[in-house]
Amino acid sequence: MPDTTRPDGALKVRDIAPGEAPALPSTWPGAPIYIDSPSYPTELTGQVVRIDVPMQVLGAPESFSYDGVTAALKVSADLHDPLLRVENVFDVASGDLSLPGRFEK
Repeated sequence: MPDTTRPDGALKVRDIAPGEAPALPSTWPGAPIYIDSPSYPTELTGQVVRIDVPMQVLGAPESFSYDGVTAALKVSADLHDPLLRVENVFDVASGDLSLPGRFEK
């Protein structure tokens, strides 16, 4: 989500406000932000990254689109400063975040 507290509007991981009790995955690491910490098998071969995500985790959609992005994340010592924020995008696989990757059952 865009960080509306900063003039550059960079993306950040959404905070979980004190007292808020959202539904979170069983692999949530306990930080007060919307983040998951699963252990999916990951392979890096040349310029290809393969991550096998079980279909039941995705809610078994019929199809979805995706793209690849490499970016620097800033981790703040203050949990709500925000804790995780995109500081720099290095590359977008499609060049324009058009989500050209397509999965169909």
